[in-house]
Amino acid sequence: MAVNALYTFLLSLTAAGIALALWKLYPILRRPYTTCLRNLPGPPSPSWLFGNLKQIWNAENPTVMQEEWIKEYGHTIMYRGFFNMGHLGPSTAGEFWPKSLARVSSSPKVNNIDNKWVPSICVKWIVHYLTNIVTIKRRILNPAFGPAQIRELTQIFVEKAIQLRDVWRSEINKQGKPARIEVRDWLSKMTLDVIGLAGFNYTFDALDTTKTPNDLTVAFQEMLGSATVSTYGILWFSFPLLQILPNKRARRVEHAQKVMRRIGKQLIAEKKAAVMKELARKKADSVVERQDLQGRDLLTLLIKANMASDIPENQRLPDEDVLAQVPTFLAAGHETSSTATTWCLFALTQAPEVQRKLREELFTIATDTPSMDELMSLPYLDAVVRETLRVHSPVPSVMRFATKDDVIPLNTPFVDRNGEVQDCIRISKGSSITIPILAVNRMKELWGDDSFEFKPERWESIPEAVSAMPGVWGHMLSFLGGPRSCIGYRFSLVEMKALVFTLVRAFEYELAVPPEEIVSTVVIVQRPFLRSEMHKGSQLPLLVKPHRRA
Repeated sequence: MAVNALYTFLLSLTAAGIALALWKLYPILRRPYTTCLRNLPGPPSPSWLFGNLKQIWNAENPTVMQEEWIKEYGHTIMYRGFFNMGHLGPSTAGEFWPKSLARVSSSPKVNNIDNKWVPSICVKWIVHYLTNIVTIKRRILNPAFGPAQIRELTQIFVEKAIQLRDVWRSEINKQGKPARIEVRDWLSKMTLDVIGLAGFNYTFDALDTTKTPNDLTVAFQEMLGSATVSTYGILWFSFPLLQILPNKRARRVEHAQKVMRRIGKQLIAEKKAAVMKELARKKADSVVERQDLQGRDLLTLLIKANMASDIPENQRLPDEDVLAQVPTFLAAGHETSSTATTWCLFALTQAPEVQRKLREELFTIATDTPSMDELMSLPYLDAVVRETLRVHSPVPSVMRFATKDDVIPLNTPFVDRNGEVQDCIRISKGSSITIPILAVNRMKELWGDDSFEFKPERWESIPEAVSAMPGVWGHMLSFLGGPRSCIGYRFSLVEMKALVFTLVRAFEYELAVPPEEIVSTVVIVQRPFLRSEMHKGSQLPLLVKPHRRA
């Protein structure tokens, strides 16, 4: 009797589990046949489970492959994701531009809570490994990234750029002229040092190879190394049941998160104590306002801004949200800046006349330690930085996820799979879309037939077609636009200009391998690899020699 009862119970439990799984899977399995995107043109799906995703992941450069889709299927396309679910593709920038981009990147709030378009599951998966961040109130963060605060940080940018210059001089003395230097790795170390000091007044000393990496350095590198998109990783994040299975990488990441959390709490406690001590020196009736901010590092400014008297209590960030900014500052302020500068040096090796012209302008500043205003006063340096971020945008695309049904307007109608003319795209709740940063930045329809070429002179007179770009900076999408644009774009631009100023004045650069050896592969950001040494990871070897002025 007892055995029969147990058997019946287990059978019922199994049936309930199967029913629950089918109930959860049914909307996913049904969506490819009901999605509003199903009639859009696009590449055929080679796999029911993976759709076109493996084609994208296995491509040497996904952006180039997506641009080939544009040529074959037109600007408004759909490709397939997991379980053949329709995805509004990254090549949707012609007829799509500019109304649609503005709609997706700058859509209004829904019920005053969130945007209709939010980061997709792939972005959430990466963010889970890097930060576990929640959406925070930009009003709190904005003062820390304003022009006045970046002006204060410029000295850090310049000092670290000079330290890197001196390291490379030592390498040249060791190797002889010219020296083969793997610049990407050194630039990564420099920007890590910068974000440590500028972000938290924390010393990484990554440029000092005589010192053993500290706990935070090791933890951050572990997190960054684990934040790569993989089939199992996305499935692991999408289906919680998989998270109970043993996973070595997950355990390493969990340990790294604990280290970062411990050190982050310590940093916040120390800075809050310092702020309170400063307030105690003031009169009892005095108050702190957001404009009354002193100190250079971003975390201190964030804590002060969060405690300001003109911030309503219900808008203040709890300590957990402040803590989430530690890895966020590290990831955003470190990887994108070093990658952008790496691609800038690569571009200069392929355009010797641009390198020469830029160097001549840089020497019009009579000091090795320029201020932010002096860096911003150099028009050709600005053009070189703009052109680098246009042609070699570190982040080639981002994804958005529809929390509600929506209708996306088009500038130009298109013909769908049924031969019908459409002047808009209907989006179902749950659909995802890619904002094609690099594809738009390099579109011939916008920038001309030479759009793939590195030509800083184009910024002397930009095409009228790009004047309405919804990006937050530079008539391009490299920093996005709207409420989810990159809040730290000023930080990144001034840091990059300080690096280029210092390094191009000091050295002349040539590519150490044939140009066809350099390929770009997306690992969170778009990094350079050597075609014959992909297994060694990202690298950009240059031949570097001192510049001698006549």
